[in-house]
Amino acid sequence: MFTRLFHLPNHSFFLFGPRGTGKTTWLRHVLPDALWFDLLRTQTFLALTRQPDSFRQQIEARPAGSWVVVDEVQRLPPLLNEVHALIAERGHTYRFALSGSSARKLKRMDVNLLAGRVINRQFFPLTAAELNYEFDLDRILRFGLLPQIHAEPHFALDVLDAYVANYIREEIQQEALVRNLDAFSRFLEVAALMSGQVANVSGLARDCAVARPTVQGYFATLIDTLIGIWLPAWRKRAKVKEVANPKFYLFDPGVVRALAGRLREPLDAAERGFLLETWILHELRAAMAIQDTGGQLHYWRTPSGAEVDFVWTRAAYALGVEVKAATAWRTEYGASLKSLIAQGALQAGYGVYLGNAELKDGALRVLPIRRFLKELPSGNILVPGRET
Repeated sequence: MFTRLFHLPNHSFFLFGPRGTGKTTWLRHVLPDALWFDLLRTQTFLALTRQPDSFRQQIEARPAGSWVVVDEVQRLPPLLNEVHALIAERGHTYRFALSGSSARKLKRMDVNLLAGRVINRQFFPLTAAELNYEFDLDRILRFGLLPQIHAEPHFALDVLDAYVANYIREEIQQEALVRNLDAFSRFLEVAALMSGQVANVSGLARDCAVARPTVQGYFATLIDTLIGIWLPAWRKRAKVKEVANPKFYLFDPGVVRALAGRLREPLDAAERGFLLETWILHELRAAMAIQDTGGQLHYWRTPSGAEVDFVWTRAAYALGVEVKAATAWRTEYGASLKSLIAQGALQAGYGVYLGNAELKDGALRVLPIRRFLKELPSGNILVPGRET
């Protein structure tokens, strides 16, 4: 097992994350004595469906202070009513870890999400820190960061093929209630090719030969199943007109390449930059979750092409990160960041590149990717008030 940086809350919690990121393995490691309900197991699922009262009965037979794990809770949302009742009646006598890889059924059925009684946590694929920084950059860009990829490196192609075929194309198309399977498959491929770019829903609908509302529904399914992420545009205090449409990212570089049909192809320059951005976005999101920093991630762009890859904001503080798949940093790479800092719209800026030297570029601190990935989980980056 990889040592994950995620900390077990001392409170009942939801744990959401894409399938295959290691939620179940981590929960079994940190809660070895918990009462366990694995809803992916047909026997458990059917037993609770036929005898829902047994859920409460088994829990009440446990001593005070016990943990209860419900894995893939979205498969049987009515259990959340029982969790709610037990917390309301018994307080913190029992603590619940409720994991899931989709919020879609929970939203669609308008189920009890235990507001105020259960906290929310997110889980992610492996981070560079969890790999002890022992990684091959090209391999991560090609195959991604799902734990099984790194536990069984010789089977990376098979693992990603199965992930795309058995999970994304089958389970997620069922979540989307897809009628036209060919259109959904085309959508997945085009969505992978546009990962990291400003979303053009109308253009994508034309490419897939389906209606715009259908494509919007497909996107919503990918977001709800945590396979995709919307990165909203940042529009604050800049003195020029900004692009308002969000960018779309898939959650993992390996999944991007598998869906795009490029898993067995060598990396090329056209995809390398977007895949690197996908990885850095993953690391930023994981750092925010693990460190509980709060705040939001955005990108910034103008119609003329000036752009900042990532902007992290919290309250009145904002910092920017520009990522370049280049071994030499050029001063024009940081032009947009430096302009926003000079205007007072950003308080700090970082450049991330594939070279070996740490640099100072005006107001920017430019870091080799390994250095950036070491400083990010240590709390040296996402810190309001700490300017570069």
